[in-house]
Amino acid sequence: MINIMKHTVFNEKMSEENDILVTGEKKAKGSNMMEQKVYKTMKAAGATNIAVGVITLVVGIVTGILLIVTGGRLLARKSKILF
Repeated sequence: MINIMKHTVFNEKMSEENDILVTGEKKAKGSNMMEQKVYKTMKAAGATNIAVGVITLVVGIVTGILLIVTGGRLLARKSKILF
């Protein structure tokens, strides 16, 4: 039987008490360490996604501004362009 648990782990003792209340059995000793590794990995991935998103946003805005400025210059000087 698969139990789906959603709870916040405040400390090891609290986690153990929650597990006993929800599932009726204790978790294996190494599972707390695995949960910590998963949360650290998720934290790093989230921080990386935010950083890449901000960089992408800045690059997009700067590129858009440069395109508008160069297009405006071309339109302003179109009478001076000879083919």
